[in-house]
Amino acid sequence: MNRRRLAGLMRKEALQILRDPSAIAIAFVLPVVLLLIFGYGVSLDARHVPVAVVVERPTPQTESFVAGLRGSAQFAPREYADAARARRALLAGRVRAIVQLRADFGRRVLDGRGAEVGVWIDGVDANTARIVQGYLQGMWQNWLRLQAQSRGGSLRQPVSAQERIWFNPALRSRDFLVPGLVAVIMTLIGALLTALVVAREWERGTMESLMATPVSMDEILLGKLLPYFVLGMGGMLLSVAMARWMFQVPLRGSVLLLVACSALFLLSALGMGLLISTLSRSQFVVAQVAVISTFLPAFLLSGFIFDIGSMPPIVQWITHVIAARYFVSILHTLFLAGDIQAVLLGNSAALAAMAALFFGAARLRSRKRLD
Repeated sequence: MNRRRLAGLMRKEALQILRDPSAIAIAFVLPVVLLLIFGYGVSLDARHVPVAVVVERPTPQTESFVAGLRGSAQFAPREYADAARARRALLAGRVRAIVQLRADFGRRVLDGRGAEVGVWIDGVDANTARIVQGYLQGMWQNWLRLQAQSRGGSLRQPVSAQERIWFNPALRSRDFLVPGLVAVIMTLIGALLTALVVAREWERGTMESLMATPVSMDEILLGKLLPYFVLGMGGMLLSVAMARWMFQVPLRGSVLLLVACSALFLLSALGMGLLISTLSRSQFVVAQVAVISTFLPAFLLSGFIFDIGSMPPIVQWITHVIAARYFVSILHTLFLAGDIQAVLLGNSAALAAMAALFFGAARLRSRKRLD
């Protein structure tokens, strides 16, 4: 491998990047857009859920209960005169749940006989329905505890759970989504950029000119790899900076480990892009293959949004061949938990193996021939 030829190829790729607005947009504009959309626009939290409240007979106890709903950040209660109107509102989608306090609610609370609260929840969105159910149960237990304390007693329960939430005590879905989004962004930058660049050179005819020079295939691959590796790492640093300072996501692990693991994942993404570029010389075909084989699996099967443990066994097995799965686990660990070697070492080894596999396959399919 000739260093002067390699330096010339790298300079050529760097100039091409600077003169190509699309490459700069994919590396720096796309991360900003995706982070803004997912950071501010997408949330798995249930906040200000509209809830219909039906109070058949107002009493101090019912007012106290409804005040608890009003004071909660999770609910936006709307009072209805009767259950029929509340059900029509639920059918129309204006509310997500109904809370009905019967006429004997206050009397049963005072008598200590156990007052019943009727709850109907819209189960079309099963995830939101489970969250609303949990919030209502928690709010109910808290109200019972306050009522017991107001009478100078304590709420008797056979089991008292002392909860402690690790890693994400605020239960903010943003702290979970934003680190995983970095993996999706780097997948796009690495695979899509390299695949499109090689196909573009074939379409423009510059690859034929490059093949006519004394450069070797190894020099061509390495000359294309290094500039886009620097570009991808720049996009990664921008994404991490936005996650840390714009979205206030904690970074509890080592920055050096984050950079090292990101470099491993970016190498695997670049290798995947080079491998895709050997399949076709059309930018359109290459772009479609890159999106289907890298972006969609990284989005759906990496644990970025959907829990892998909840997937069918065969799908869980498929996720083991997706590089983003390992990087998402690394990012969640470094951002939220810290330097957990048991997680970092195994996932980093998997990324290194996949990077070697992709580059080896790309090198085997690459030939310095025009056919």
